[in-house]
Amino acid sequence: MGDEASQDFPELELSDQDVTEAMEEIPGYLDITPGDFRELYHLALRHAWRRLRRSATVREVMTARVVVVQPETPLGEVAERMARAGVSGVPVVDAQGRAVGVISEADFLSRMAEETGTGFMGVVAQCLQGKKCLAVPVRGRAATDIMSSPPVTVPEGATVAAVAQRMASSGVNRVPVVDSAGVVVGIVSRADLLRAHLL
Repeated sequence: MGDEASQDFPELELSDQDVTEAMEEIPGYLDITPGDFRELYHLALRHAWRRLRRSATVREVMTARVVVVQPETPLGEVAERMARAGVSGVPVVDAQGRAVGVISEADFLSRMAEETGTGFMGVVAQCLQGKKCLAVPVRGRAATDIMSSPPVTVPEGATVAAVAQRMASSGVNRVPVVDSAGVVVGIVSRADLLRAHLL
């Protein structure tokens, strides 16, 4: 997660007049200078923001409308759904909606490289040279043939901090969010965490 102290958080700058007027509203004598008050305010706000970040759940930042595919979905259809939705990965679910795998762009590329025996840069080189279509070897395959399984998932009640740590330790950029029965109820990506200023 990095150094939380260096992360962006909402902070309102206080003027000397703001501080003085606030201190005058407190009955009795305060043995504190406006400068000390301002420093205390910034420190307290930083601690409050860290606490909120730690307690926020993945349910609050996940994308609830998830594009999913089934194990038997042809790879051509998987690619089409991903392209249409503008996503770089999708969960693979069984008939009950439980996550059984994940397919990413990297899975397509690595399988094409494996099938052609050229490696990833070989895939790139052949495409740039206008040679044969490298998707042909996987054309007749289904999602189950290239998905990463078992999938890395997180429970919907997990804190965002725990999810970010799980994603970092697993080396993944997105994870399906599941309910207590393992049914996919959402998906969360690094971009979702960044948009929430939580990564």
